[in-house]
Amino acid sequence: MMDEKQLESFIGLMKKTLLSELVLGSIDPADPIRVDETPQGWKLLGAGNYAGVFTHRDYSDIAVKVYAPGREGWESECEVYKRIGSHPAYSMCYHAGEHNGHYYLILKRLKGKTLYQCIIDGVVIPEKVIQDIDEALDYARSRGLHPHDVHGKNVMVKDGRGIVLDISDFLKEEPCTMWEDLKKAYNKIYMPFLSKKAIPVPEWVLNGVRKGYRWMRNSSVIGRSS
Repeated sequence: MMDEKQLESFIGLMKKTLLSELVLGSIDPADPIRVDETPQGWKLLGAGNYAGVFTHRDYSDIAVKVYAPGREGWESECEVYKRIGSHPAYSMCYHAGEHNGHYYLILKRLKGKTLYQCIIDGVVIPEKVIQDIDEALDYARSRGLHPHDVHGKNVMVKDGRGIVLDISDFLKEEPCTMWEDLKKAYNKIYMPFLSKKAIPVPEWVLNGVRKGYRWMRNSSVIGRSS
């Protein structure tokens, strides 16, 4: 947990070195943003459809999420973190604001390995991880949120416990079955064949499974609507 003095110091550093020099590209809302330049001292942790996430070498436990120009979602994500509050399976928002046209959130950095990467690396995923995430999603629902877009790249394992990485879409009310579908795959495929002796699975195999899953989901949606 950051104290007030540390937070003030970090905000000053962020405004001076990150937000004054950062260049984010936003061409197509359907595609991930492009980070054209990352200022010295900062490291890009990842880029999604709305924002880039960065950390500074002197503040390794803090992450800054910066929304690209024209991308929506900052206000919604602020509200989600307000409702979540403090919970061991989620990050925490220390501060949110705007500077030089950049809307940002300062977050507790989550460290671990995504379930997707565990499969690729052949790292065992304990049942406790699945239970932790189930409980975390139930907690979110109790706070008036709607867990959405919870999949293998958005949940992590840290010291044998489950962590939910991205909650930016938790205000969306439309149904999302991604987590339930992942649990079915975990119980029917992972547990019988990989839980005792996990072996690395090539990423091209997982990409094939992911594409097949998307095709089946889209087909079922079309079938229901016709």
